[in-house]
Amino acid sequence: MPLQKKLGRATNQRKAILKNLVTALFEHGKLETTEARAIEVKKIAEHLIAIAVKESGNFTSKQDKVSRTRLDSGKKKITKTVDSKNDKRFEVMDREDKTEMRTVDSSSRLSARREIIKWLNRPTTKDGDTINLANRLFDEIAPRYKTRNGGYLRIYKLGTRRGDGAEVAILEFV
Repeated sequence: MPLQKKLGRATNQRKAILKNLVTALFEHGKLETTEARAIEVKKIAEHLIAIAVKESGNFTSKQDKVSRTRLDSGKKKITKTVDSKNDKRFEVMDREDKTEMRTVDSSSRLSARREIIKWLNRPTTKDGDTINLANRLFDEIAPRYKTRNGGYLRIYKLGTRRGDGAEVAILEFV
């Protein structure tokens, strides 16, 4: 028995469609598509949410030494002139060392993160910045459903589409 319905597509096309739909669902929180696709996306998305809920608190914090270039008020890098051993002068970025707390995933959470990333694309904002949906899934969505045992999504059936008569549905978070 196949993992997903065929949806009338070749394997690579079907996976691309499902990956795009899962990404859109986690990015916008709501999705309007055909009923058959909504059912398949719901299976995948609920599995990913269940993985994130299971691994949501499975990390540690660690102090890490970070070296960054200093910036002036205009967000430009500050440089300083340095003399070399053979009496040559050159410009060097002025750096500052800090210690920061950073989260470190355990091995099972890292494995879960990689499994989730397999089903997500990297969407961008209008500014061109990439959105890390795996972080959003672990930090925002999973804590919301920590007490729930499944059933994270619901499907509303809207009826038939005018152009081709396909059954249309809305898939959204509960």
